Amino acid sequence: MKKLLSVLLILILALTAFAGCGAEKEEAPVELTPIVIGASPTPHAAILAVAKEVLLEQGYDLQITEFSDYVQPNLALDAGDLDANYFQHQPYLDEFNAQNGTDLVTIASVHYEPFGIYPGKTATLDALADGAQVAVPNDTSNEARTLLLLEAQGLIKLKEGVGLVATKFDIIENAKNLEIVEIEAAQLARSLQDVDIAVINGNYAIEAGLNVAEDAIATEDSASVAAQTYANILVVKAGDEEREDLKALAAALLSPEVKAYIEENYAGAVVPMF
Repeated sequence: MKKLLSVLLILILALTAFAGCGAEKEEAPVELTPIVIGASPTPHAAILAVAKEVLLEQGYDLQITEFSDYVQPNLALDAGDLDANYFQHQPYLDEFNAQNGTDLVTIASVHYEPFGIYPGKTATLDALADGAQVAVPNDTSNEARTLLLLEAQGLIKLKEGVGLVATKFDIIENAKNLEIVEIEAAQLARSLQDVDIAVINGNYAIEAGLNVAEDAIATEDSASVAAQTYANILVVKAGDEEREDLKALAAALLSPEVKAYIEENYAGAVVPMF
């Protein structure tokens, strides 16, 4: 009996030792490096979800925080709560830095969202009555872009050379006496029932279920100044441009996977810039 117990004890010890060796051979789980990024829900967060999969293969965990406005993502980045953000274009960033004393910089240009004019109470531009109301974004850079689009449609004329800093006070001809109604960009789509037409930012149009190719009655030309100027950008704090994790993030956003996703899902409402 003692001999049997001894044999059993030896077997148990051998199995325990074997199991221990097996455990030693198991690979420890890979610890992912987090990257925290702020973004507008549409289309930016959706695009980032594709980049997240690309980054996983490189050992990074992209953590996406969604914002519903254009101010908080830059404030959060400046405060160090984010590593990067992706929601804005360069003119808006320049304006924000100048007004807020921040030092945020671009490390990649990712996509372009054509502005569109959408019908509200009036179905076409030709049908606009005298004094018709036109809703436009109330931030300086996007309002200028809107006014250039209205000018391109022959609805107004701006001062010579005012370009991307135009405001409604730079309108020198307004044959239909259009009333320019400045509204916070995120609220423009909701304003359609109350105005004759509205010029809506691409991301907010998509979020509202509008497609610039199907629903807009006029859009920016792909060769326009706006198309070349208003690419949506990946932004970081100055001094972080050479961080390896952020360079990897930029490369993921400019990857073939992201380009294919944009082209397959947005039907021209979002255009890759790479």
